Amino acid sequence: MKRRNFIVSAALSVPAVTLFPDDLSGIGREKVPGKIEKRSLGRTGEKLSVIGFGGIVVMNASPDEAAGAVEMAIASGINYFDVAPSYGDAEIKLGPALEPYRKRVFLACKTGKRTKDEARRELEQSLVNLRTDHFDLYQHHAVTKPGEVDTILGPGGAMETFLEAREEGKVRFLGFSAHSVEAALAMMEGFDFDTILFPFNYATWNAGNFGPQVMARAREKNMGILALKAMARGPWPEGADRTRYPKCWYEPLTEPEDIALGLRFTLSHPVTAAIPPGEGELFRAALRIADRLEPLDSDEVRLIKEKALSGTPLFSYTGS
Repeated sequence: MKRRNFIVSAALSVPAVTLFPDDLSGIGREKVPGKIEKRSLGRTGEKLSVIGFGGIVVMNASPDEAAGAVEMAIASGINYFDVAPSYGDAEIKLGPALEPYRKRVFLACKTGKRTKDEARRELEQSLVNLRTDHFDLYQHHAVTKPGEVDTILGPGGAMETFLEAREEGKVRFLGFSAHSVEAALAMMEGFDFDTILFPFNYATWNAGNFGPQVMARAREKNMGILALKAMARGPWPEGADRTRYPKCWYEPLTEPEDIALGLRFTLSHPVTAAIPPGEGELFRAALRIADRLEPLDSDEVRLIKEKALSGTPLFSYTGS
């Protein structure tokens, strides 16, 4: 079967998941005119802004630029901030900028370390860098291969540090981010995490069969669902000029109407929040429409499926 036909067939074989407001009945929504909507985060009791602040926004920024970006986000109603040690100097820049607002926000951090001792060292350094005594959410970062899951959850794995840190009050909730369906499902089966951070994107969902399985399992477990890559178009085309968006390893959506459709597709699902790309320009574009992110209607559902099937998804899944 030709690749194009295979992708279309795979997309059509995905169990139907409604994209309408009634599909959000299990998620608490707090809407104030002119402000960013807040949604409940699984069983945690927390409510987060539907647009999150990814720490890459302040990577390589000056202290004043970082402070300005955080101030703008807070003024817009954002209360969800997410960062990781792998984002260059983002922790060091975000810490001082966020310090005046720390008690008002939900701060998530991640570690890419897979063993107990390495994860402990990275956790302690991240706390110092971000000038806080605890993280509201601590996550295993970018879990992709089944072997990583075995290490994380096995004897001497990073999960042991997570559990100890929760007992110590250094982290409140435990989660993970994943970049493969296999790893996400394995992590959810191996431990009762509070949250998942995963690429829920219109193209990967409709053209790559990537996401529906993970969404369904996370909902069954009443997890808080957080989204990556809502504003991704797909892989960079060969020879594309990437200099305008050096922080994006994928081709982002850039036109306001496309950005709106991408975010609205993701937030039409029971997703608490979506994190825009780390480029400041694209983050600001998301903020400009953040109070208008209503679920898609039936015509828009058809339109975005057509757009998805006309391109190449960033991720695909060929399993059942």
